[in-house]
Amino acid sequence: MRTERNYVNGQFVDLAHSQGDAFIVVHNPATEAPFARVPAATPVEAASAVDAAAAAQKLWRKLPSVERAAYLHKLADALTARAPAIGAALAQESGKSLEDASNEAIYAGQITRYHAEWARRIEGEIIPSDTPDENLLLQREPIGVVACLIPFNFPVYTLLRKIAPALITGNTVVVRPSNHTPVSAFEIAKAVEDAGFPPGVVNILTMDHATAEVLCTHPAVGMITLTGSVNAGRKVLDYCKANIAKPSLELGGKTPAIIEPDADLERAAAALVASKTTHCGQLCTAIERVYVHDSVHDRFVALLKEKMGAIRFGNRAEDASRMGPLVSASARAHIHGMVERAIADGATLETGGKMPDGPGFFYPATLLTNCRQEMEIVQEETFGPVMPVLRYSTIDEAIAMANDHQFGLSSVLYTENYHTAMQAANAIEAGELYVNRTPADPYQGFHAGWKRSGLGGDDGKHGMLEFTQTRLVVLKY
Repeated sequence: MRTERNYVNGQFVDLAHSQGDAFIVVHNPATEAPFARVPAATPVEAASAVDAAAAAQKLWRKLPSVERAAYLHKLADALTARAPAIGAALAQESGKSLEDASNEAIYAGQITRYHAEWARRIEGEIIPSDTPDENLLLQREPIGVVACLIPFNFPVYTLLRKIAPALITGNTVVVRPSNHTPVSAFEIAKAVEDAGFPPGVVNILTMDHATAEVLCTHPAVGMITLTGSVNAGRKVLDYCKANIAKPSLELGGKTPAIIEPDADLERAAAALVASKTTHCGQLCTAIERVYVHDSVHDRFVALLKEKMGAIRFGNRAEDASRMGPLVSASARAHIHGMVERAIADGATLETGGKMPDGPGFFYPATLLTNCRQEMEIVQEETFGPVMPVLRYSTIDEAIAMANDHQFGLSSVLYTENYHTAMQAANAIEAGELYVNRTPADPYQGFHAGWKRSGLGGDDGKHGMLEFTQTRLVVLKY
């Protein structure tokens, strides 16, 4: 079993000198076998990491942005070079294939380089004054120390998705990885070390929830960015109250897919099934509910059933073509309970829905029809390979049902009619609409949710500016 060390103030903290003696054990979800242990930071250690970040930020913010970009370019190079090692750790802790896990590290390097290229584009404004001998200058400034709370599903990509824009805009970071997938984060810390960042600019620690609260409520933390559940988002908002820290929250999703009569049904079915079964459906923007026009309902359900029924699950280290596991036994039990309650409430099980035997947190690709809008399976996020299907008669009805929801992260429409596409684009209550494709979060866009799907957002110019605050300079001459 490998043992990791926290990365604080430019060095890996030796366990012999750590103030804590507790560990978090990491399991492979495909085998349930423990393969690593990571230190559970104490509150004192978490506070010291924030102190180090606060001290480093005073100098980091003064560097010209092009010099900060040079560090990010070096980090992108290091992530690419270390992709095999990062991928190997991620594959074990997440159940992903080695190829997918390594590619995630490469993609993380790409988004790091993208944000480095913003160095000369962090712009302010000159605003006309009401008086003739005065100028108003609006400047963009860093916030300070950012606490970054990372999810388990895409922990490598999301970690860089958060720290790269934070760093280019002059902030420093303290990262808390998911306790399900922390080992890849420490491999990223080695890439940070390779890039030669000044001590304290990037800190990465694992900890329990109580210590995470100490981290997030530290007086020097000016912003908390989270990708996680709605309940986790509520907890972060509570943390933000302590120091009026800025929240940036990407929370739950329940992506609706609307299938119009003129859609390419084969193409749409293949894309929806791929979205629902990639990483066992553990994607914030995976298709979570499907609205199919009455005239093509039976044909489309037959396609979905054929393709969902063909999905096989198993250890992707042995066969990368199979669908991998869920993150934990509790996640699987929760999803299975939702499926059983939907069937009891009148849904028809077309395929899947059976709890498998043997080791590993696997669950079959599951298709449910005859679902109703008010059902739990339609209203609550499953975060697993379960697809409920509903009928509709008109596009107005479909959009109304898609919008009749607590979440508004992403949405999908399959149609060849540009009138329908524009109607949905103007009416859908979600931060994203994908037409004739499933979500993929282009990092030059802006990934932001409506309603309970979050506050703020990630990616692109607007995601970068989330990590800034403004200063108005009123210059009288």
